[in-house]
Amino acid sequence: MKKIYTCLILAFFTGLNLMQSQENDYSKFRVLMLSGIGNGIAENDNEVNYVLNTNTSEILLNYKFSKIYGVATGVGINEMRGNGFNSLGNFFHKRTYIKIPVLLTGDYDVSDKIKVLFTLGVYTQNIIKDEYSFVDIKAKNVYEGWNFGTQISFGFLFEVFENYSIGLNYLGLSDFSKLETKENASFGDKQKIVNLNTVGLTLLFEF
Repeated sequence: MKKIYTCLILAFFTGLNLMQSQENDYSKFRVLMLSGIGNGIAENDNEVNYVLNTNTSEILLNYKFSKIYGVATGVGINEMRGNGFNSLGNFFHKRTYIKIPVLLTGDYDVSDKIKVLFTLGVYTQNIIKDEYSFVDIKAKNVYEGWNFGTQISFGFLFEVFENYSIGLNYLGLSDFSKLETKENASFGDKQKIVNLNTVGLTLLFEF
């Protein structure tokens, strides 16, 4: 009888060790690539607000400190364009941002092949190209400086190969600080981009 108890105890602790090793069996370092298309609102202090279409892309290095949660940072590009009008007349606006996000990440396995992924955090960004095309003139690099905002994303990933997944995602961004026009700009204003929503693809590479 003692031998049976001993075997059962050994089996129990062996099972616990196996469960613990499975719980800790996850990739701590990953690369996330997100891209999407959508639109946002250019919100101005003095001029009329207008809509900008956008193409977004991000590449993030993700470190997981638990099976579900992690942190990520990297670099992103937002390319925006759209029509509007202000005190100088009608214009076509093109702008490109470079963005640096700092994010909390999380993912949960729905099945062996499918997982849910989300990110939440803040970003800082700077304009690297800005151009307003009016009927008679072009105004370039009107706004300057860095501004800040918050972002959230949510999506589903499907494991195509081992350590490689692809899926769909939603990304939402909104500035909480404003950019100001330069002193010698053709018009003066403060602006931020709000309610920017995109839908696109996510790629995940695990090490």
